[in-house]
Amino acid sequence: MKNNGKVPVTVLTGFLGAGKTTLLNYILTENHGQKIAVIVNEFGEVGIDNQLVVGADEEIFEMNNGCICCTVRGDLIRILHDLKERRNDRDGMDLNFDRVVIETTGLADPGPVAQTFFVDPELSEYYHLDSIVTLVDTYHVHEQLNKSHEAQKQVAFADVLILNKVDLVDEKHIKSVIQRLKKMNSTARIERAMQSNIDLNKILNLYSFDLDKKLEIVPDLLNDDHHHHHHHDDDVKAFVLRSEKPLSLPKVEAWMNSLLAELGPQMYRYKGIFHIENLDKRVIFQGVHMLFAGTADREWKKDEKRVSEMVVIGTDLDEQWFQEQFNNCVSA
Repeated sequence: MKNNGKVPVTVLTGFLGAGKTTLLNYILTENHGQKIAVIVNEFGEVGIDNQLVVGADEEIFEMNNGCICCTVRGDLIRILHDLKERRNDRDGMDLNFDRVVIETTGLADPGPVAQTFFVDPELSEYYHLDSIVTLVDTYHVHEQLNKSHEAQKQVAFADVLILNKVDLVDEKHIKSVIQRLKKMNSTARIERAMQSNIDLNKILNLYSFDLDKKLEIVPDLLNDDHHHHHHHDDDVKAFVLRSEKPLSLPKVEAWMNSLLAELGPQMYRYKGIFHIENLDKRVIFQGVHMLFAGTADREWKKDEKRVSEMVVIGTDLDEQWFQEQFNNCVSA
């Protein structure tokens, strides 16, 4: 667990019927010793279900198991600020919590939720986006991905993909799902679950969003079945850019600014570790759509190969063109 003093936030997403509410109930009732504030981004009168949220006139509910539940009928940024203020108000009601879980509606693009933590400096100083967890209905996922662009986006944004309902399908079906998801998002970790039951250590306190650990990029994942015509032609795809030569920071910044102005809306997630010339520290780079941030990380280890790697996940993007542009960022 990364102890940076900030409140960790987990975004829970997934298509309709994937089992998000079941997983949320499991998180809230499991004996994990944490007090969790839950924000439910739904459009109905009741945020989660009648067993969890009773009465829709109030915005914040104190649960018997020590969890707080908010139904977002207003602005997410306003809700997060309100939670922050009430948590810090020691003179008033002590609304203390250890982490925040945001459950999005099944039809939602999780991108704007993630962007919240880039847009507002005060929130980014107080909260830390731990990871985006996408629940997948393994039984119906092929059909959902074929029909729904939102379902594809939910896969694209994920740091963790939970294959739920694996007990309803055979191993051949599961392998076909895994192969398809890896082509869409090569960096997300894939876990299996039945009835949304999963070891919470696999989805909480990961800090995978800001790449604390070096990207575990396996290029072969993108080449599986490469020469074989695949039945599915998803809009969302992932590819990896690499350079073993040091990059020029001004060139990288200039490229990213022009790139995002032109293709930002099509770039759902992009993240990487850069080797910048005359800099002994790794530069961590990540973004969502047109919002991005670059920060200096730890120093390169003596026996560590200094390689720049960047994963881009999006739609209608030319991989060859991206690699050529990336190569142009090499220091002269």
